[in-house]
Amino acid sequence: MSKQVVLITGALTGIGRATAIAFAAAGANVVVAGRRSAEIETVAHAIEASGGRAQAIRCDVSRSHEVERLIESTVSRFGGLDCAFNNAGVEGVFAPITELTEAEFDQVIAINLKGVWLSMKSEINAMLSQGRGGVIVNTSSWLAKGASPGSSVYSASKGALDAMIRAVALEIGDRNIRVNNVNPGIIDTPMAQRFGGESVFPPFVAHTALKRVGKPEDVGEHGSKPRGRGRPPKSRR
Repeated sequence: MSKQVVLITGALTGIGRATAIAFAAAGANVVVAGRRSAEIETVAHAIEASGGRAQAIRCDVSRSHEVERLIESTVSRFGGLDCAFNNAGVEGVFAPITELTEAEFDQVIAINLKGVWLSMKSEINAMLSQGRGGVIVNTSSWLAKGASPGSSVYSASKGALDAMIRAVALEIGDRNIRVNNVNPGIIDTPMAQRFGGESVFPPFVAHTALKRVGKPEDVGEHGSKPRGRGRPPKSRR
């Protein structure tokens, strides 16, 4: 990878942070974005301390003006945008549908679905303006096609994301911009720990080939391996 510019939303912890570090180690200029300024600054400083180049930009992906500013700032700082990893997401509240509120539904959809839609819209416009193609990868979930009691809203947000990406990929594939989702299983992240961590891992581990919980680096290192422009990492469910 020769100084490609990579933008990662939800880069504060877990998969986003691991992916940002892996891309920087591969030689990319990395923009890390998230809603908590202090935490994304910490990630950017860690990358630069290891010899990489990074910029931290605060952004709430559910707000269109903040997303537009994020893309504009990325292009201004590094001269373009080659790859975007739309990883920002929230789990919301896991509870029976009869106990969930409209506000809880709106929050998850606003970030997990609308936030990716807004991000892709601005990212694709930037890539089309450059005329050199690009790669966009979004974080979906095994819950896009699976289910867990209480997951009605989260599963809906990820299932809709998979459907949306199929349409977008067809719309812009002939412009040398490739779009895909990665659908991780159970990954040991702060989000997973909030669900009970190791107390809920065993049933999932029993169904995996490696017989272990996934690590953020499993996703980050696979996605950051050097490829040509317009050639995104392949996702596997």
